[in-house]
Amino acid sequence: MPDITFILPDGSALCFEAPDSVSLMQAATGYGVPGIIAECGGSAQCATCHVIVDPDWASRLPAPRPDEEALLACTAAPRSPTSRLSCQIRLEAPLQGLVVHVPDRQY
Repeated sequence: MPDITFILPDGSALCFEAPDSVSLMQAATGYGVPGIIAECGGSAQCATCHVIVDPDWASRLPAPRPDEEALLACTAAPRSPTSRLSCQIRLEAPLQGLVVHVPDRQY
């Protein structure tokens, strides 16, 4: 079970264990992480699960697919070089300790 940390816009952190093989979005909504709206339920159609991956972790993730890239161009909060849709990040053992930042808005 990967340990993950969400840094909220106010600087506070939520840390918890997530089940293997779920998306980061599923873990966030299941735990009730504020600011992860996930309006489309994880089908990569809305960008309301936008997160900013900590730079130390960004290179460990597979590159975003073109459809994710297109949605990231439309995020409510400014996109950063390490922005991702949390519905597109599958939690597996190599992501043990993953740290992501929740943007200040999804709409």
